[in-house]
Amino acid sequence: MPPFPAPADPTALHPMEGQPRVVLLKPLVTSPLIEVGEFSYYDDPDDPTAFETRNVLYHYGPEKLVIGKFCALATGVRFLMNGANHRMDGPSTFPFPMMGGSWTDHRGLLAGLPVRGDTVIGNDVWIGHGATVMPGVRIGHGAIVAAGSVVTRDIPDYAVAGGNPAGVIRHRYDEKDTARLLDLAWWDWSLDHLTAHLPTVMSGTVDALEAAAPR
Repeated sequence: MPPFPAPADPTALHPMEGQPRVVLLKPLVTSPLIEVGEFSYYDDPDDPTAFETRNVLYHYGPEKLVIGKFCALATGVRFLMNGANHRMDGPSTFPFPMMGGSWTDHRGLLAGLPVRGDTVIGNDVWIGHGATVMPGVRIGHGAIVAAGSVVTRDIPDYAVAGGNPAGVIRHRYDEKDTARLLDLAWWDWSLDHLTAHLPTVMSGTVDALEAAAPR
């Protein structure tokens, strides 16, 4: 009996042969402020390896960007982090102390800026071309974000969202099946088990996925 074919390699920087525009993010990122699960990828014809500097902006910490497993990020997806915030409680929003000179004596004016916490992208999330995700947003498992959207608030699990600001267009499954999918959490299956059931994961019903789940 021939050996079982090996699944894809989650440590390969460029998983698609002949397609340097696609990178897996987990082996790419170095920032301790970014956490990425296995097989989540970014596609960019220019330089996908510059993801940390070109696509994650104003990331000075301590808030984190957390991206789950098996996420698909199209070209130009950007995450704006809390460092982009300015004061809005006075006549001017300009960050004078950052410009140097004697203005640095007033750095205290930059303390206590509004923050929304970590930005969290669930597992199996597809974010379309040119979408922007604002600070502190949570995008649920299995969600889809339409191209060009500006995500300013949380998106539920298995919802399709789009627009500026992004709103829910429809739900991929009803509440009962969404709960079942979250319980099955196929993204946590072993790679061998996942490989054996890829047709079900990609095109099967929730019932079929439940029947294929590890025992």
